[in-house]
Amino acid sequence: MSAGTAQHARRAPAKGRRSRPGSTVPAGRRSGKGARRGTWTPWLYLAPALVVLGGLLVYPIYQLGLISFLEYTQAQVSGGEATTFQGFANYAELFGDSEFWNVAVATLLFAAVCVVSTLAVGCALAVLLTRVRAIPRLALMLAALGAWATPAITGSTVWVFLFDPDFGPVNKVLVWLGLSGFEDYSWTYDRYSAFALVLFEVVWCSFPFVMVTVYAGIRAIPTEVLEAAALDGASTWRIWRTIMAPMLRPILVVVTIQSIIWDFKVFTQIYVMTNGGGIAGQNMVLNVYAYQKAFASSQYSLGSAIGVVMLLILLAVTLVYLRLLRRQGEEL
Repeated sequence: MSAGTAQHARRAPAKGRRSRPGSTVPAGRRSGKGARRGTWTPWLYLAPALVVLGGLLVYPIYQLGLISFLEYTQAQVSGGEATTFQGFANYAELFGDSEFWNVAVATLLFAAVCVVSTLAVGCALAVLLTRVRAIPRLALMLAALGAWATPAITGSTVWVFLFDPDFGPVNKVLVWLGLSGFEDYSWTYDRYSAFALVLFEVVWCSFPFVMVTVYAGIRAIPTEVLEAAALDGASTWRIWRTIMAPMLRPILVVVTIQSIIWDFKVFTQIYVMTNGGGIAGQNMVLNVYAYQKAFASSQYSLGSAIGVVMLLILLAVTLVYLRLLRRQGEEL
């Protein structure tokens, strides 16, 4: 045996010993560390957004809840009197006020009608967008986006002018059509006509979001499914009810929750179009009611209590809606 062969034979066992599994880091240990590191990675990416949300959302809610338990009026704001802890006294005063319950019921009913109307108009126009040609579709999209981009105060002012009893074109057209009862008719004098006028404006500025979102979802549905249903003789309503709506359920959940939040918190339209809540507060909603209590009456603690109640109502309605969907077997 040559010297080179003997040297190679002596090195071989050493090389084998280095490659044995027992001399390396266990794979389970490596995967465990990697798993723990991977668990924290998403939170690191979310940390900046969570910090911003904490500053813009959590802290104001904390202050709102804190003030609702204090006696905080103009005297305390100006420093003339010390701020005192009242416990649930503000809530007891609020719940003992019959006006609050009337306003709360009116707010819930008005928001429900707004949500249903907005979803109906938005979904109907989304289906219409799939049936018209490119130019009419583009015109409808631009018109809807224009309504969506219009500030609420601007849109409310325009709608008040359109229905003005003296100079509004709507009344003039109705009289021209032979409806003489609308001559010099004030839409904001009666409670229900004023709510209807605000409803039209809220739907007008809210349906584009529903329309665009649902239209995007419809475009993602395979065309073969819709064409097969049409060949089988299904009507447009049946295609929507049996095919589109079930496949668009996650999207409909999102737009419904958004509509509930937006329509429940309506302020600008009511305040501008009914001049602060209508005659003797007949068109008052909770958001305007809280504003009147907090800023018009300088009862900041009572206004904060109304804000907390509104937040709890929104959370309750949203959770009940999601729970009902889960009972129906929907994955959210």
